[in-house]
Amino acid sequence: MSGLGLLAPAFAAAKGGGVTSGDLAIVGAAQIAEALAVTTYTSIIDSSPFFKRLPDDDQGYLIAARQEEMSHYALEKSVTGKPSPFSTFYYPSKMFSDAQTTLDVLVTLEDAFIAAYLVGVRNFSTPALRVLSARIMGIESDHRTLARVLGGDVARVDGGPIKKITGVQGKAETADPPNNNGYERTLKWTKISQAVDALTPFADKAAAAKAGFDTSKPYRFKPFTPKLPEPLGEFHSFAG
Repeated sequence: MSGLGLLAPAFAAAKGGGVTSGDLAIVGAAQIAEALAVTTYTSIIDSSPFFKRLPDDDQGYLIAARQEEMSHYALEKSVTGKPSPFSTFYYPSKMFSDAQTTLDVLVTLEDAFIAAYLVGVRNFSTPALRVLSARIMGIESDHRTLARVLGGDVARVDGGPIKKITGVQGKAETADPPNNNGYERTLKWTKISQAVDALTPFADKAAAAKAGFDTSKPYRFKPFTPKLPEPLGEFHSFAG
């Protein structure tokens, strides 16, 4: 049985020991977030003009991140047993045509994903689930830092180098150094509903319009079978 296949029976076995509806709510919200993440990375790779002018290692980061987010989605879908209830997403205007907007939104999303998985660390009912949430959160943290690395590598023709990037907290932060956190930011979120509220404009057309997003061009989530870059980094079990 594959690593992903191990999670559903492990969850089922744990359910008898008291896995809660709150646990499943966190997993369900995370599944939506991962569908959004996959759609975002896919669209950057397929649609953003600046992508092809990035150095090869930066392109490789974005390609690997797409695979990793899809792996997270598949893991969570193996628990919920159903696809994400949201499969169409919306973004601010110029999301995939303007590199500054792309990086601002990408870091905003990764900020939110980190804080959401930290809610899981705080609120999941078992140590195994809390550790699993921390393991995924660590990858989202990698993605945030690497998204900030891209700023200095954006070509001049695409508006680069980008020296400041604005994340979920609304402050333009210098992109150098890209790893500018001593501690991950919780955003003071203590409930998964706070993460859902923050991400709703990306998933709900009415909320997107209210937030000033471009609702004329929806982006569809297209699932695929992920291939992670290193077998040692795959999900093998709750023990790692």
